[in-house]
Amino acid sequence: MRKKSDLIDALAEKTGATKADAKAILDALPEIVATALREDGEIVLPGIGTLKKTQRAARSGRNPQTGEALEIAASTSASLKVTKPLKDAISA
Repeated sequence: MRKKSDLIDALAEKTGATKADAKAILDALPEIVATALREDGEIVLPGIGTLKKTQRAARSGRNPQTGEALEIAASTSASLKVTKPLKDAISA
């Protein structure tokens, strides 16, 4: 599934929901996840894994075009720890 429309179709088929309902749920998910990460630092996606907010420290880097040294600012990111059943399912 590479396209959002494919995921919407699969959600609608699996759940019996309409495509409009599946799209609405899928569209709301990023905001829900972002809010949970911002407020709680993590969110558990049952059957998928746990998304956790992570901090990346500032570091030195280099401009690949000019070779000039530069400082890369600290940033916030997210990491996903996938559940064992999902790992097993995609490894089979």
